[in-house]
Amino acid sequence: MKFLGNILWLILGGILIAAIYYIVGLVMCITIIGIPFGLQLFKLGTYALWPFGRELVNGPDEPGCVSILMNLVWILLGWWEIALLHLTFGLLLSVTIIGIPWGLQHFKMALGSIFPFGKEIRTV
Repeated sequence: MKFLGNILWLILGGILIAAIYYIVGLVMCITIIGIPFGLQLFKLGTYALWPFGRELVNGPDEPGCVSILMNLVWILLGWWEIALLHLTFGLLLSVTIIGIPWGLQHFKMALGSIFPFGKEIRTV
């Protein structure tokens, strides 16, 4: 069931979401200061490619001081807009019964995109 959900996710826009994450991540990696943010966007893009059966969880010894500081900078720079987009798509998809699983994935991605530093992708 996870495999089918992931295939439908890719067809119905997941590949577009992941491509946006990767493109913006590449742009962020142009400068040395933007590299940590670009790496987080790559992580979110990887999660966006195959979200069913995976989850973003806190890494070992997290949240630490550096990840808290970087998450604060992440929010102040305006990356919280990503979470708002995922929240909007999650609400729109949850209107129909068929779209609820994809809406729930967007809700999980919204939570992970608010505080991405210190998170890692784990297979469930």
